[in-house]
Amino acid sequence: MSSIHIEAKVGDIAETVLLPGDPLRAKHVAETFLEDAVCYNTVRNMFGFTGYYKGKKVSVQGTGMGMGSAAIYIHELINTYNAKNLIRVGTCGAIQKEINLGQVLLAMSASGDSDANNLYFEGMHYAATADFDLLLKAYKAAQRLNIKTYKGSVFSTNTFYDDDIQNRWKKWQKHGILGVEMETQMLFTLAKRFGVKALSILTVSDNIITGEATSSKEREQSFNDMMKIALELA
Repeated sequence: MSSIHIEAKVGDIAETVLLPGDPLRAKHVAETFLEDAVCYNTVRNMFGFTGYYKGKKVSVQGTGMGMGSAAIYIHELINTYNAKNLIRVGTCGAIQKEINLGQVLLAMSASGDSDANNLYFEGMHYAATADFDLLLKAYKAAQRLNIKTYKGSVFSTNTFYDDDIQNRWKKWQKHGILGVEMETQMLFTLAKRFGVKALSILTVSDNIITGEATSSKEREQSFNDMMKIALELA
């Protein structure tokens, strides 16, 4: 048995699944961090792999960009493949001046502009939050690994480009939102809906307020810091 968008058989995917947006990043994670990694999905080139980290079975599945694409894979991973722990590993743009490039954010909650959430909750506003146990474990893992993290709220948007991008984020900056990305709100919402655990660990690739941006080499190094934390949760 497989799902519509994932060709794996039930049992091929671990209970803990890491979720990068970029399928090539999923491939990089499998090749760099996992032992005995096997590719279980190539449908639409949205690669998925299962391997072992320190003897524990873990999967990594690309989700594509945006909440619509991510929701498809999250739904199928939970309802067809019995995933229990879903951990987004991605990048974000910081909207607080003091947050430097390459910093790792642990998302406690996610505001956003998802039309799907507006539909689900009939115009009311749902507070999408991380699983506390996963959040606490990630915080403790970062401390052990001596990796600095910021803990707080992020904003998930379906709109990447904006003609007035700095003014757009002023109200969110004022209310303590740390960064902007494109998938976490839907991940947290679906995880709560289906009774599983979810967390979002993000690396700051640029600062929208200051205009700073990382080089490809810097992104690779900081991405590895994020992955070290995420893999400790397997």
